[in-house]
This record gives sequence, structure tokens and C-alpha cells, in this order.
Amino acid sequence: MWKRLLALVFVVALAGAGGAYVWWQKAVSQPGPTIEQTRVLIKRGSGLLQIAWQLKRAGVIEHPRLFQLLAEWQEKTTALKAGEFLFPAGISLEAALDQIVRGEVEIHTLTIPEGLTSHTILERLAAAEGLVGDVPELPAEGSLLPSTYDFEWGAERAAIVERMREAMDTALAKAWEARAEGLPLANPAEMLILASIVEKETGLSGERAEVAGVFINRLRRGMKLQSDPTTIYAVTRGKGVLGRGLKRSELAKKDPYNTYHTAALPPGPIANPGEAALMAVAQPAETDAIFFVADGTGGHAFAKTLAEHNRNVARWRKIERKRRASQ
Repeated sequence: MWKRLLALVFVVALAGAGGAYVWWQKAVSQPGPTIEQTRVLIKRGSGLLQIAWQLKRAGVIEHPRLFQLLAEWQEKTTALKAGEFLFPAGISLEAALDQIVRGEVEIHTLTIPEGLTSHTILERLAAAEGLVGDVPELPAEGSLLPSTYDFEWGAERAAIVERMREAMDTALAKAWEARAEGLPLANPAEMLILASIVEKETGLSGERAEVAGVFINRLRRGMKLQSDPTTIYAVTRGKGVLGRGLKRSELAKKDPYNTYHTAALPPGPIANPGEAALMAVAQPAETDAIFFVADGTGGHAFAKTLAEHNRNVARWRKIERKRRASQ
């Protein structure tokens, strides 16, 4: 009699356990309540139960306690990652947990165009959504490499600046190593200065090496570079846009950044050049040109003699007059 009763209790227990297991598997693996992709930002330091209820409030899961139990049962309580997660529609509770454990977070990008000053780059960092922390002190001009930088939500602004600085160090060292023989540049710092001028003079990739060649020719001859962007930097010091033409008084002003006044490289970069500008200076075009001026198409007209250059200037001024008259 007792043996039969014990056997019956054992069978009932097994049936209950089996039913509970089936319910458990269904509960954690069935589609969740979301009907569209759902974005959830899990902050650093969030506890397991905090995350569970955050997912519940966002509509990703139905049962926070079940999420907690699953994480504890699978021993994943300390493996949960912080970040911005994009959960697909209908994701199951178990799949949501796995996504957080794997750290499959959304990646953001910050693009810094070539030729920006350090002051402008910091303004963009300050306005970038997803970055945190104070904007660091103004980095040295030319010390940050323009590029596109990936980051996770909550990345430190200071860390992005450090990545930019390291990237510039690497790019400059590479360009210096690849430089042509006989360049009138004493060190990588001078290469960086000239690259920043080339960067500001032209945005056309096909012109950078030729513009660099013109400036190299001028340096070899001891001529003034006569670069408008350097004189603009003498006025603004990299803070904001001048927004007008240069005045005669500004072109004549004694300032180390005014290359209409000083027959040498300025004392420092006037912007942050990209890798292409650095390589253009490292390997400038072989040219006899020592002058260039805008040609009205977005590029420049190059000249070997002053007479030829003056004709190019006259054409450019005629284009400018027609543009002003049509406005």
C-alpha cells in the first residue's frame, strides 16, 4: 500500500516538474510584447533588477522577475553590459538577456571634416549626442586628426579627443617617414604646419599635391607664402569664421601668422589637416608653378610667372564682379 502511494507521489512530482519546465521554456522563449524595434539605454552601474524593470517599462519584456530568475539561473548576473540597445520587435526574454550579455550595443559615429580648427572641433564634441563628460581644454592646433570616429552611447568626450590626438601622431609619423627627399622642412612639426595651410587652401583632392608643390617652391626660393588662410587665422586665431574678405590693413599687419608679411612658415598649424593633406606635403607634385588663384569652378589656376598669374587674377576678379552683379 505504502509503496503504491509513494510511487503515485513520485509520478505526480515528475509530472509537475515536467509541466513547470515546459512552462518555463515557453515563458522565456516565446515572442515578447514589442511590436516594433525598441531602443533602451542601460546606464553603467545598473543592477539586475533595475535592468529588468527598465526593460518592462520599455515594453521589451513582460515579467521582470522572470528575467531576474533566468539571469541568476544561467549565472549571468555579473555579465550584463551597459550601453544603448536596439531590441527587435517580438524579441523573447531569453534573447533580450543574451543580447545584453553579448554587449550588442548601437554604435554611433562622429565625423570631423578636414580643416576644422581645434576650437570648432571641441564645439562639435560638446554638441554631439551620446557623449558625456566635460569638454577638455583646447588641444594644440593641428593635434587632432579629422576622421569618422565610432563610439558607444556614454563615451567620454575626453577619450574621443585622445583618440584623435593619437591618430594624428600616427598619421604625421607615417607622412614624415614617406616624405620625398630634399623637402625644405626641418621636422614633422613643419610638415604639419604646411599641411594645415594646404588643407585650408583647397578642398579638391586632385589639387592638394600641386598646391603643396607651389608652397614648397616658394619656401625653397625664400618667398612669402602669401596664403589668405594664414592671415585669416591671424585675425580669428581659429575661433569662428571671418565671414568677409581680408582688409588691406590685415594683409599688412605684422603677425607671425600673416604670411603676406613674414617670409616663413607660421609658428604653428592653422587648422587640423587630414591624412591626404599630410601626404600631399610629404610627396608634393613636381611643378614649376609658384602662383595660384581661384578659377571660379571651385579649383585654382596655377602659374609659373607673375604675368601669367596676373592674367589669372584678372579673370577671377571678372568672375567675382559678375557674381556680385547677379546677386
